[in-house]
Amino acid sequence: GHYISVDTSYEGEKAVLSSPDLYSEEWSCVRLIYQIATTSDTSPDPARLNLYLRQEGENFDRLLWSAKEPSDSWLIASLDLMNSTKKYKLVLEGEMGQDKSASIAVFEIKITSGYCIECDFEENHLCGYVNRWNPNVNWFVGGGNIRNSQSILPKDHTLNSALGHYMYVDSVYVKHFQEVAQLISPRIMAPVSGCLSFYYQLKQESSIVFTVYLRDMSGFYEEIWKTDSALNADWALAEVDFNAPYPMEVIFEVAFNSAKGGYVALDDISFSPVYCSNQTGTPFNPANAGCNFEEDLCNFYQDYKDGPGRTRVKVKRNVYRAGDHTTGFGYYLLANTKFTSQPGYIGRLYGPTLPGNLQFCLRFYYALYGFFKMSGTLAVYIFEENHVVQEKIWSVLDSPKGVWTQAEISFKKPMPCKVVFVSWCKSFWDCGLVALDDVSLSLGSCQAADVLLPSPGECTFEKDECVFTQKKRGRGSWHRKRGPTPTSYTGPKGDHTTGVGYYMYIEASNMVYGQRAYLVSRSLRGISGKQCLTFFYHMYGAGTGLLSVYLKKEGDEEEIPLWRRTGEQSISWLRGLIEYESDRNYQIIFEAIRGVSIRSDTAIDDILFQAGPCLEVEEIQFSSGYPDSLNEIEY
Repeated sequence: GHYISVDTSYEGEKAVLSSPDLYSEEWSCVRLIYQIATTSDTSPDPARLNLYLRQEGENFDRLLWSAKEPSDSWLIASLDLMNSTKKYKLVLEGEMGQDKSASIAVFEIKITSGYCIECDFEENHLCGYVNRWNPNVNWFVGGGNIRNSQSILPKDHTLNSALGHYMYVDSVYVKHFQEVAQLISPRIMAPVSGCLSFYYQLKQESSIVFTVYLRDMSGFYEEIWKTDSALNADWALAEVDFNAPYPMEVIFEVAFNSAKGGYVALDDISFSPVYCSNQTGTPFNPANAGCNFEEDLCNFYQDYKDGPGRTRVKVKRNVYRAGDHTTGFGYYLLANTKFTSQPGYIGRLYGPTLPGNLQFCLRFYYALYGFFKMSGTLAVYIFEENHVVQEKIWSVLDSPKGVWTQAEISFKKPMPCKVVFVSWCKSFWDCGLVALDDVSLSLGSCQAADVLLPSPGECTFEKDECVFTQKKRGRGSWHRKRGPTPTSYTGPKGDHTTGVGYYMYIEASNMVYGQRAYLVSRSLRGISGKQCLTFFYHMYGAGTGLLSVYLKKEGDEEEIPLWRRTGEQSISWLRGLIEYESDRNYQIIFEAIRGVSIRSDTAIDDILFQAGPCLEVEEIQFSSGYPDSLNEIEY
């Protein structure tokens, strides 16, 4: 047969293979059979195979899957594609990297309607199901007229004939008590919930335990189904409700107690997005458990029995005190204002009730001011619903003063629970301010969220410069940096993404007055209709110059100015919003001009391109100089 492989004669280039236009009105599954082979053991820049989804009306391709692990034989990747009304293309990209001996081959790409966990075991790739190898008991393929087992079934379930295939596990080689065979499904990456059904047969001499589990990325098992011990000499249907809001695998496990244990056979695994039982619960929406405090406290509430609690505060742009994290001029929560604090003062903020038995990732931003000892001034507890048990899951150790720093915590509790933020003043002499903003909750552990692919069109500069490059290297250039800039009284103390990550900035002490630095995006796909660009900028320092954003359409010489700020703006990261249109391919250019003195370090971070109009509107696109109310603080 034939396969397709990447031509290795072009070093450092990418090989791209694109599908015709595809439609899938219903849920479908892409199966990719591939192999990456190499003779070198480790390479700093290994060969990679990437699969992208290119949707109509989107500037950026969405990375669905990526692999770089070499193997001795073919592997299968199964990817769920959600139903969509838009046309799309699948794009395969091979990157050779620095590895001279590598080769990438693709043997088969197949798109079938239905979910990737569904399988009738009629094809040799078994839909990506794998047996976890055990020296004594394993899942095998049965049927297809091969008399390969003493406990062979006359017929499979799919075709109801001796030619059809099924999976089976047999006790004939069991050596020890409690031998276990596991059949593991392809990983479910898209959030699904509904009814999983399968057919099985069970013949037992002594006790067999046949169980179905869900396993998440951190290795937690959750049992969802177990056989009752009745005998099934014929194919029996099992149905089970299941919910996979974050990446999981389904595991079919059989445990034997003796070599005369009999066998279990399995066939026709299928899935429907409707629950089998008449379960009509609305699924938990994690968005309701977060808050950016712009309008109110959302679903959070305070306990006033210890004292006045936290206040929502807004700081107008100023050069002394940072504003909020969301936009730089919005609201955040402040605890322990000097007037209310007594020694031993404790402020508690309760979140909404969360359902039990789900893995959560909690992220929030905090900033501390005026404490001598920071450790323990802010802590997060989990309150179980009966309010008897409370467990401390996080507390601040040390953080840069007055910088919005991100914290992330994974937790899972069997019972419904609440998250509680507790801020604490140890003594009258050591009582500062505790600020809190942008609390968000997502399903799945925080580490699993890092494995999930970044959203297209987003650049946080944490790993590299993403789609941006310098127009000219030299004295006027942008630098990627973490931590404070070298000159005092200018530039950010930390980045906007986490407080301890990377941002891009111009170092004014290496430049002369009026010198420009350009950061240019690669050519982006034009689409019809409005688009929204969001970014954060930092312009603090008495000598700050200009920051401008331009749009350059393909084939045009001129650059269209979209947005500009002149002079010192704030000690905070401020949010910029730009709405623009371009139906041709285009580039976005960030231009910084150094101001009159070395206190002119201008920085940008967290750039996000989105299709569709901006949901909020920024009043001024072009402004110069100070706002009149530069240093007022508003409570």
